[in-house]
This record gives sequence, C-alpha cells and structure tokens, in this order.
Amino acid sequence: MSLLGSIVSKILHPFGGGDAQAKPSEANAQPSAGGSDAPASTPTSTGAPAGGPVDVEQVLNGMVAKNSQTLNWRTSIVDLMKLLDLDSSLTARKQLADELHYTGDKEDSATMNVWLHKQVIKKLEENGGKVPADLKD
Repeated sequence: MSLLGSIVSKILHPFGGGDAQAKPSEANAQPSAGGSDAPASTPTSTGAPAGGPVDVEQVLNGMVAKNSQTLNWRTSIVDLMKLLDLDSSLTARKQLADELHYTGDKEDSATMNVWLHKQVIKKLEENGGKVPADLKD
C-alpha cells in the first residue's frame, strides 16, 4: 500500500479496510466520477460511506490523547506520520512527495513538508474525511 493509502486508511478506516482502501493513491489526479459525494459511490462496510464523513480532527485528537509524545498533527507532516505510526524520515517524505507528484525541490524539506501536509489534508477530505475549516486551503 502506498504511503498516502496508509495515511488515509489509518485515519478514515481505523478499524479495518485493508487493501480495499488503497484507492486514495489513485485518486490524486482527480476525485472519482461521483463528484463531491464520491465516498458514497464506494460501498464498504468499514468507514465513512455508511456512517457519514469521518471527523478527521476527532480521530487524530483521540490518537494524540493516547500518545505519550507531544505531536502537532495540525501543522506538521512529520508529527502526523509519527502519530499514525508511519516512517516520517526524509526518505519516506520524499516517497510521499513522489506519490503526490510534488514538482518542487525535495532538498528544500521545509517547503516540501508544508506542501505535503496541505496535500494530505486535501486527500483526506477528497476521500470522505471531514476536515477542520482552518486546515483547508
């Protein structure tokens, strides 16, 4: 599964979903034909479509409450990946940048990290997540 797929799956489908939820990496070019209601067109028994949008903020704040580290998922892609128990190394972030078709300089990690965080939040919303207004572009 792609890094993006892992991120989306862990947030929007924390209790399962497996490979059936690997589609987010394919959705980075455009949302599916269902338009803004695209998640409803993906019938699964584990996630947003059956129970409505998944509250991303609630899920992640719940994870923060159970984590011994102080992690700021709202602004840091590194902290978000750590919170999800994913590799947050520069190599992993460059891989995520490749998956999301980042065209900037990957050696400028600060700029890349900001871009990655915005794109991940956008992809969470495109895949059925309810994203806090202050995190939207």
